[in-house]
Amino acid sequence: MNLKEYISKISKRFKELWEFKIFRYAVLIHGFYFILSMILTLIFFRDRNDFLVYYEGGKIFIDNVNELYNQDYYTRWPFRYFPISAIFFVPFYLMGFDLGFIIFNLINLILNTLICLVLYKIVILIRGEDHEREDKRIVLYISLFLMGLPNLFNYILGQINLYITLLILISLFLFLKYEDTKWNLIASIILGVSMLFKPITIFLIPFLIIINFDWERKKFEIKFLKSIIRLVGFLIPVSLNIFVFLLYPELLDGFLNVNLTGGDTVLTNHSFSITKLIQNFFIVLGFSQTQLLSFQLPIFLMILIVIGGIGFALYLIRRFDNNSLIYGYTFGILIMLLGYFDSWDHHLLILTPLLIIIIFNLPRNSDLTRKFIKPSFFFLNFFDLAFMGIMVLINKWFPFNFASTIFLVLIFYSMSKYCIIKDLAINNNKF
Repeated sequence: MNLKEYISKISKRFKELWEFKIFRYAVLIHGFYFILSMILTLIFFRDRNDFLVYYEGGKIFIDNVNELYNQDYYTRWPFRYFPISAIFFVPFYLMGFDLGFIIFNLINLILNTLICLVLYKIVILIRGEDHEREDKRIVLYISLFLMGLPNLFNYILGQINLYITLLILISLFLFLKYEDTKWNLIASIILGVSMLFKPITIFLIPFLIIINFDWERKKFEIKFLKSIIRLVGFLIPVSLNIFVFLLYPELLDGFLNVNLTGGDTVLTNHSFSITKLIQNFFIVLGFSQTQLLSFQLPIFLMILIVIGGIGFALYLIRRFDNNSLIYGYTFGILIMLLGYFDSWDHHLLILTPLLIIIIFNLPRNSDLTRKFIKPSFFFLNFFDLAFMGIMVLINKWFPFNFASTIFLVLIFYSMSKYCIIKDLAINNNKF
């Protein structure tokens, strides 16, 4: 197929989608988000956006890479990502802030288009037999994703979540579609690249191991070679940072400090993670941030061990195998969002596409979908930002942004239930 035929095919498909009213609304609303973000950020929030961190990180990488994690070199917030990712932001710095932000968000717009395409392909691949064969309902949920408020927030901040979302979905698609070793390696490398941009995918590592409990034979089964290939593939991109840390040892201390032990991790803010809610509770009790620093890391590790341990253990004894990695990916993201200090509303762009996939993979009218997954998707996609705004207004008196936490826990509970109850996994009509 030549370029002209490919463009003609895309144009024809777009015209077909334009016939759906919800899709027209989605395109118009998403376009409004994009334009509004340009106006708000470039005029009103020039010094209160995350793109500024990437922009300044690119500058520091050129000027003095040893100071990449030094708060004094940043206008508001420090750089918190792996050092090698700063290379990606150098071109945006060289463009200047205004042009760099515009180009960065134009790329985000393109990424959202690609996300919708890959999401569609995954849903077609994994949807249950009792789901409709036509596209109408798939178009509905993809349109809802495009209209979601986290997209607006992501554009305003100039965030990098859509890069991670696209890479996660591409890797998931390859894992689900292909069994051979080559594609497992490629998929895991792509997933590893996502961690270079943002370490939010770190807790997906255990779920790459192909292991589960055989209930009939009462023993664990593991595909050792394929699991090793997946882990090695994931670690290849991440390991590139080792060379940077060896060349600049100060960067390792800075990276660990800014992400795990530094003063920013105990600031009272609107993060909806369980760890942050506990930290804020200690602040309300009268503990100073200095006192909290002495035990905030054990709090994080305790929450991580409990949530991560439960999630991985239930995944190991799951009573289903087909498309299980969908739930492994979702468990991994949930563990990060519930456990890490700072879990923000724009991070939900990484989770909501996975919820859409689960909605189409579970039986059409299952109780798990109707009572837990769907309500959680709609809340996180449309109402979460409002609760964040309320929390910001009453932060001095009530610093607990717990609404999103509740829905994340509900998702965690529903997937846990799906893993351990045999009838839910085997008989698709008994939900």
